[in-house]
Amino acid sequence: MFKKILSYFYPITVYNKSSNISKSIEVTLYNGKTLLNTKNTNYSYGSLQSVLKKGLLTIGQSEISKMNSVLVLGVAGGSVVKTLITDFEFTKSITGVELDPEIIEIANSYFDLDKVTNFKCIIDDAEQFVATSTDKFDLIIIDIFKDTEMPEFLFEERFINSIKQRLNINGYIIFNMMILDASKKYKIQNYLNHFEGENYSKNVLKNVERYNDLIIIKSL
Repeated sequence: MFKKILSYFYPITVYNKSSNISKSIEVTLYNGKTLLNTKNTNYSYGSLQSVLKKGLLTIGQSEISKMNSVLVLGVAGGSVVKTLITDFEFTKSITGVELDPEIIEIANSYFDLDKVTNFKCIIDDAEQFVATSTDKFDLIIIDIFKDTEMPEFLFEERFINSIKQRLNINGYIIFNMMILDASKKYKIQNYLNHFEGENYSKNVLKNVERYNDLIIIKSL
């Protein structure tokens, strides 16, 4: 309780671990909240949770209530899972794919992710998972980073086509993008071009929580 009070004055690191995949991972108390951070950015339960919640609010409670299955690519601490359950009362199936088993251990220890009964976590490479899975989903959330960097495979046609194949008709994609280098802003339009001339509606939320752009796509 004392640390929680102090966290309103300055952030307090309560756990720090080096991971081969995610590099530095920190559990930090700040303003009374427990956050999962890397060296340069928030991974869960801070600004990232607000970013993805904005995307879910844009889709809307009525649409989410019709869904039966959600896929989360890039779980980290699982804040978007908690948002779906707490803020949107989602009780159907949530599948998470996370490459880093160490970050899931932290999510289970500090954020009780393993106690979420309708959530299943798969330790796997997201690119490999969507290429080999035969399951379909009503919502696919793509939230994959190494610190502030986004892997290049996210923008490749093969991966995008695999995502399309995993998406149900009338399903949604939320793609969280953080492109800090202005010269790479073209990636957003290039990504959207993969959905041109097809049965998709597209929306881009710019500068969410200052640094993030959210691409929201619906399969029609």
